Amino acid sequence: MPHITVEYTDNLRDDGNIRELLRKINEKLIVEGEAFPVGGIRSRAIELKDYVIADGTGEDDAFVHVTLKIGGGRPEEVKKSACDTLFEVIENHFAEQFTKRYLALSMELYEFSNPTYKKNNIHQRYR
Repeated sequence: MPHITVEYTDNLRDDGNIRELLRKINEKLIVEGEAFPVGGIRSRAIELKDYVIADGTGEDDAFVHVTLKIGGGRPEEVKKSACDTLFEVIENHFAEQFTKRYLALSMELYEFSNPTYKKNNIHQRYR
């Protein structure tokens, strides 16, 4: 953990540079240090083709929604710092598009309260 999912409307495909956004997100989580072990970070993007924004009349309206999923147990200040930092990355990444089109950016934190089941040998590479 953490797992990051970036959902974005398909009208951001050409100028959204989503792969670069994923890289930036991972970089920022790595900088957080021990709070988020490098070998557990997973980022993915899902391009949305079927969506309606507001009343559906803004043909070029777009949105990006990021979900950060983490295991339980991190202090509130770590979670707040990570969320503040990631949302700033998202805002900066889309700053130009935000000035040129109608665009909604959002992010949520989901913390697992139940046990998670996982097996991951990628951590070995970072020990």
